[in-house]
Amino acid sequence: MKTGADMKIAGKTVCVFVLLAITKVTRTVGNNRVSVTVGKSSVLACPPKSNMTMVTWKISPKAGGPCTLGYRADQNKTDRTNCSDSMNWKSRPDWDPALEIRHVGIALEGNYTCEVVATEGNFHKMYHLTVLVPPRLTVYCDNHGNPVCKAAAGKPPARVSWVLESNSTPEEEGHDNGTVTVLRKFTAYSTNMTNTTCIVSHPAGTWSKSIACHLSGNNAIFKYAFIILCFLSVITFTAVIYYFKLHRDRLCHRTKPPEIAPTHSPQDDTMEVEPYTTYVQKENVIYNSVSDLTVGQNLPQGLSPAT
Repeated sequence: MKTGADMKIAGKTVCVFVLLAITKVTRTVGNNRVSVTVGKSSVLACPPKSNMTMVTWKISPKAGGPCTLGYRADQNKTDRTNCSDSMNWKSRPDWDPALEIRHVGIALEGNYTCEVVATEGNFHKMYHLTVLVPPRLTVYCDNHGNPVCKAAAGKPPARVSWVLESNSTPEEEGHDNGTVTVLRKFTAYSTNMTNTTCIVSHPAGTWSKSIACHLSGNNAIFKYAFIILCFLSVITFTAVIYYFKLHRDRLCHRTKPPEIAPTHSPQDDTMEVEPYTTYVQKENVIYNSVSDLTVGQNLPQGLSPAT
């Protein structure tokens, strides 16, 4: 007959076996989060077991349909269904059933599950793959002379801050591919504070860039006034050139010499009048001769002496 002490020991033994079984199940079933930078490669491990009969990778990517990679030990055969060329076995699946993903893109983000069938049982391991996209950092001065820091197309959104704290808040803009652009202006408490450094923090890395904006509010007014003045000067200069060109054409048109008319020589008039003048002179001479003869003979005028 078992004593109470023996029953107590037996109960503890059963509890230990139960705890070991639970621990074993917990270790073989896991959900791991893996992050990889876009364009890089990643390897997802699948713990090999002795006397494996089958290994299957079940993949549910963010874009496109699910795919599977399988291996059967009894046939020493591998197959793949609807998987891209970027996903394949890292080496021989009977040695190491790990999965290798080359040139990771945003579309490959998703869940990856490895299932192993062995004589000692079934095991599986799950991964959630997250693709990191580093943002593009740019720093510039806006029209008011304020420094602006821009972390473009990052995934997840980057954290943008200034070395000298400002009273501005970041602005975010989402894109269709899941990336986010973060923009933050530096508005200093003092107008003399224009030289500062922007820091961008991201799971893929940290970057910083400094800038000095020397354009204050008054200088901006002078700058705009100078631009307007230059613009008006160009317009005025163009108008003056056009005005002189227009009046030069008119002046040349007015001073153009008239067409030369055919000349009429006074000699031609003399030639036309001369025959008539000669005839009159001859008539006068005849008339004077007759008059003198009449007076000399005391004959009434109108009668000519007989010849």
